[in-house]
Amino acid sequence: MKIRVAKYLFLLMTILVLSACGAQSKEDVLKKLSNKWVDAKGYELTAEMTILTGQEPRIYDVEVWHTKPDFYRVKVSDADAGNTQMIVRNADGVFVVTPELNKTYKFQSKWPTENSQAYLIGSLAEDIKKDKSSTFKEEEDKYVFETKTSNNHKNMLPSQVVHIDKKTLLPTEVSILNENKEEQIHIKFNQVSLGKTHTAGEYKIEQEATTPDDGKETAAPEDGKAASIETSAEIDNAEFKTHYPLIKWENVHNIDEKVLKDGEDKRVILTYSGDKEFTIIQQLSEPSITPTIPVFAPGDPIDLGFAIGAITEQSISWEQDGMSFFLATSSLSKEEMIEVAASMAVEGMK
Repeated sequence: MKIRVAKYLFLLMTILVLSACGAQSKEDVLKKLSNKWVDAKGYELTAEMTILTGQEPRIYDVEVWHTKPDFYRVKVSDADAGNTQMIVRNADGVFVVTPELNKTYKFQSKWPTENSQAYLIGSLAEDIKKDKSSTFKEEEDKYVFETKTSNNHKNMLPSQVVHIDKKTLLPTEVSILNENKEEQIHIKFNQVSLGKTHTAGEYKIEQEATTPDDGKETAAPEDGKAASIETSAEIDNAEFKTHYPLIKWENVHNIDEKVLKDGEDKRVILTYSGDKEFTIIQQLSEPSITPTIPVFAPGDPIDLGFAIGAITEQSISWEQDGMSFFLATSSLSKEEMIEVAASMAVEGMK
């Protein structure tokens, strides 16, 4: 009898041990992620973002600071051309800074609360938590979630696959997918450091541009001074190349293309009509010759991947490849405006 009881207890303990060592449930992992990512007082991260929607992949370096509750600094740099933009949220509002053009725009916006970004790990955690239908699987050295997106691209890019390292419980990569489950944006996290915080002064936007002798970026100081990018405010003489939207919609046609010239200044106006109507105005970007005093911009900042623009209910504006673009419409949704903007290229639908 004692032998039978001993065997039973041994079997029970074995089952319990095996259960404890078994696969983690989706809920268990979610709880750990929430505790680790969301509860951190702040973080720093670096990542590489690849945009796969054009003819050739475009690669961008991303650096993020976040200090609770609402301070953000996101720097996006074109790995090839060296162009840089920053989006900063501090006590004064939300700002988009383009150092090469010596321009700063200020928004009255709740960004990123209503426009999550896959390189903001708090946004990733919220996306995973909110999507009750998300899928979860455990692989050899990582956890993998597939979840809905919740940003302004969600109609074009409705889902994302998030890879999380088992040991560190930190994200390693994110794939953002279109409706056909084709990868359109890939984000590879190079380093994520939780618990890193910065003072309010380090998120301040400088009111004047400085001009170092070498024109190079100066690293953000650690003594509480403003975190700014110093630049010579010079840009190369970009060549005017008319861009057209690559997107093709049935019963939407380019009905007019006007070229306006004022001395050396040139502006192209494209008009599209049919089931969807919109106008695109484009011209060479011009750097500001005045100090970078923030200029109020209507709408919300929108991360297009290749650029940070401004979007309202009926317009979207952005700068890309040395060109300034403005799209106006009374019939496109925000998602459709973003879709047009993301498809602009030198050769497209004419």
